[in-house]
Amino acid sequence: MESVYAALLLHKADKTVDEKSIEKVLKAADVEVDKNQIKALVAGLDGKNIDELIANASAAPVAAAPAAGAPAAKAEKKEEKVEEKKEEEPAGLGALFG
Repeated sequence: MESVYAALLLHKADKTVDEKSIEKVLKAADVEVDKNQIKALVAGLDGKNIDELIANASAAPVAAAPAAGAPAAKAEKKEEKVEEKKEEEPAGLGALFG
């Protein structure tokens, strides 16, 4: 993942996004360099418009976010209902008499 960040940084700085440049950025940040990952990234970016890739990638998570959050919201509501019921129950025989 760090190699992707390095590539984005290089692109933003209008520098060449190639294996050597990405490796330099990672070494400067004291990050372990995975040359196979860098090769795969550069090959995947070859001939592609990085600005278009960024624009398309930023639109996708927005559409998926509400769907992903819905089950979590339901789970929270269920937990709240369970907690409310527990508060209403008497705390034992002592609660019945006093």
